[in-house]
Amino acid sequence: MGGLRAIEGRTGGAAAVALALLLLCGGLVPARPVGAGSQEGSETVREEVVANLNAGRVIVAVVKDAIIVGTIENPIEAETRPPIPVELSSERMVVTLGAIDWFSPSSNLDLARIDLELPHLRGHLVASGPHLSQTEAGSEASDIEDVGQGVMERLNEVAHGLSNKIDLPSGEPLAELVVADYLTGYGPEVWELTYDLEQEQQKGDYWDTRVLRPKYLQFWPPEKGQPHTLMEFSYPPGDAAPSLLELLRQRDPRLQGVMAAMAQVANEFLSGDSKKIHAQEGIQFLRAALAALTPPKARETFATIGPETGFAWILPPPPEPQRPGQAARPQERPEGAPSLIKHPD
Repeated sequence: MGGLRAIEGRTGGAAAVALALLLLCGGLVPARPVGAGSQEGSETVREEVVANLNAGRVIVAVVKDAIIVGTIENPIEAETRPPIPVELSSERMVVTLGAIDWFSPSSNLDLARIDLELPHLRGHLVASGPHLSQTEAGSEASDIEDVGQGVMERLNEVAHGLSNKIDLPSGEPLAELVVADYLTGYGPEVWELTYDLEQEQQKGDYWDTRVLRPKYLQFWPPEKGQPHTLMEFSYPPGDAAPSLLELLRQRDPRLQGVMAAMAQVANEFLSGDSKKIHAQEGIQFLRAALAALTPPKARETFATIGPETGFAWILPPPPEPQRPGQAARPQERPEGAPSLIKHPD
């Protein structure tokens, strides 16, 4: 196993951030509103839907005894959220990017929060079409597919009612997952799953919308002979700044201090020997490097996952701001927990 493996191919190219979406009156609006329509008699009733983004950079390092994941927010809009690792189990975490937060301003309702729902999203795999076989991707491939399919089905529940034309820049997926796991008896894996949007025009300005099956790319383990070093993912792809690895190679002035203080760690990343780095050294180096690169007011997170430690926060996400006029989101109840809500007989 190993290598950069594409399932169903991959769309390339950088693009500017935009969803040219129509408001109820038909004018262009900036913050990714989408017209959702339903037929009532001869009239079309449309509700505005806003898809806010998890936008920014995800830096992943596989070191001697852990996977380290750091994220930096790219605050391209007022409602942008930072990419935040989500713990799926003691062996797996997922970072969500793209159109993750779906909200209806007119009804003041959350329609979907893929990142918060992710631990419970599981798909219904079908036999048709290409999939990750266990011989290709290890015995846990079906688990990754299950998560990928579950997110696709949830996105389709929201996207199904979108009837206006949505213009995503070429090469920009609707959403993206970065999956990092440290599997017992196997070792570390890093995958990227991307979700594209497809629309088909029906009558007039009415479009049928669906989210396609995710494309799977494996980034770790690398191909034989390829370097073991930093991996980086950005959303939107058109806003991607030079990667941390590129900046280390260029000896960017912002990184001079950390490179001088931890020269051995920097050299291991640059020479493609990240598996020689101990987790504590890698965490210290990457935290200092990301702090030097993070723009003012941009939010960061840091988490690790390892065979002995499982999932652990190094820098947890900041408290989530409440939308104006919206009640606080209730905390999730464990399944089977006692409730004071009385249901009618």
